[in-house]
Amino acid sequence: MKYIAKIPAILLLEDGKVFYGKAAGKIGIATGEICFNTGMTGYQEIFTDPSYYGQIIVATNVHIGNYGVNDDEVESDSIKIAGLVCKQFNEFQSRKRSNGSLKEYFETSNTVAISDVDTRAIVRYIRDKGAMNCIISSETQDVEVLKAKLAKVPSMAGLELSSKVSTTKPYFVGNPDAEYKVAVTDFGVKKNILRSLAERGCYLQVFPMKTSFEDMKKWNPDGFMISNGPGDPSVMKEEMATVKTIINSGIPTFGICLGHQLIAEASGISTFKMHKGHRGINHPVKNLITGKSEITSQNHGFGVKAEDVAKVKNMEVTHINLNDKTIEGLRYIDRNVFSVQYHPEACPGPYDARYLFDDFISMISSVKKANKKTAVSA
Repeated sequence: MKYIAKIPAILLLEDGKVFYGKAAGKIGIATGEICFNTGMTGYQEIFTDPSYYGQIIVATNVHIGNYGVNDDEVESDSIKIAGLVCKQFNEFQSRKRSNGSLKEYFETSNTVAISDVDTRAIVRYIRDKGAMNCIISSETQDVEVLKAKLAKVPSMAGLELSSKVSTTKPYFVGNPDAEYKVAVTDFGVKKNILRSLAERGCYLQVFPMKTSFEDMKKWNPDGFMISNGPGDPSVMKEEMATVKTIINSGIPTFGICLGHQLIAEASGISTFKMHKGHRGINHPVKNLITGKSEITSQNHGFGVKAEDVAKVKNMEVTHINLNDKTIEGLRYIDRNVFSVQYHPEACPGPYDARYLFDDFISMISSVKKANKKTAVSA
């Protein structure tokens, strides 16, 4: 195998901290908010997760690209991360099921990366200093030029990004003859959320994020899924109003990640920018209803304010994070609405939380039966 010398690359953080490494992926410049993911597997699902739009990911696992890429292991139609920081970027894959190398995947997708850096030092730095904007460059090593470019990158706080990844027109998923119909508000929905619902007997219509409640209601759905997605939920005022109408409609509703935050905001509960966020496939969460704990897949940089939840008398906390006690789940006591901050569909990650989809289906089934009984008695 012929050795090819790697091109130098640089990682510059917003506060001036610099790390030097080697170019990986496409030669170029990438900007975004730097954050780290603690998962040891599932890098392709992470790279294609729409919730990562606008972010540069630091992979804590040493080897990235060692098992290549596979067409079936994507959570959207393209890479959504802004860039990648890793220790070892493997250009040659060793899995029979792979459809190609990560190097080819990144080059085709115009994704910039930097490798051969001390990712442990970078993660420790972010953990202490907090998430911030950064720039990767394999075009120029001039720090002053890169500082000028980085200064123009907007902060993630106050940034609406779901419109960058939401579908532009409605589409259907699943069997049209399925028992239940679920309307999905697409703020950046992962494919496995759709698969998880379709596997449980749901026919889905996925709607663009700006679709009104009235237009979705015309389809006569049995339930609503408020999806995950990127960006700051506090600035999504129009979407909050739509979610509030959904909450008050009496139709069973399940929110995931950004969907959880929008349900909170629509209920008068504020969200906040976290110091470093939760990203990985090994976050412990306790179910306060059952007393059981689960290992979960997470990807979020915003959280729900615990002090505001206490002010909403008809809502309760259902799940908490066992690392920092942040709120991971909410539900209304007097209506069929619940949400979680983490990802029960996983991909990547453990299946501990998939029961939440079953809970959603049970809720839909119960309401549907009750409505039929009321119609018959009337």
